[in-house]
Amino acid sequence: MTQTTGVPPTKASDEAAPHQHRMAQAQGDAYVTALHHMANTVADAGGDEHVGDVIVAYAIEGAEGMHEMVDGSLVWREPDEYNAHIEISVRDAADHRFIPGLEVTVKVTDESTGAVAFEGRLPMLWHPWLYHYGANVTVPEAASYQIDVHVDPPTFHRHDKKNGRRYAEAVDVSFSGVKIDPGSG
Repeated sequence: MTQTTGVPPTKASDEAAPHQHRMAQAQGDAYVTALHHMANTVADAGGDEHVGDVIVAYAIEGAEGMHEMVDGSLVWREPDEYNAHIEISVRDAADHRFIPGLEVTVKVTDESTGAVAFEGRLPMLWHPWLYHYGANVTVPEAASYQIDVHVDPPTFHRHDKKNGRRYAEAVDVSFSGVKIDPGSG
């Protein structure tokens, strides 16, 4: 995974002074440390791409069990029918903080056959140390896949007249040559 440079810093404004922007940057730095650990140490594959106001990153690992809210109660679900887990991070390109509340969709395509192994929306997942968008999926075999990520512009409000004009465009990123081995998890 790469560290992005050349992104203009946020400007001092009536909403945030320079020391407050430094606090946001510290949050982003901590998030990137965790993200790099996930992508480079825990996951089987990972990478990122800077597009406009954001950096989109992915990580692939074995399918994972998760708690799911069912009728007001948390229920543990094993990943029985799944064999891979896709994680997508979308973070601010200036301060590197995770951006919550996004609509993230992914298409996973086998590069040799053109067969679509998965296509759908990835919900935001709470993780003990790394918020991300993700889902368990099933891929038919170990292969090289293309992961197409689409992020809709968020509908949430943005503070700050100077710095709040961001994330206004949809983002599309393609990661090719992603090795997914359903037997590795």
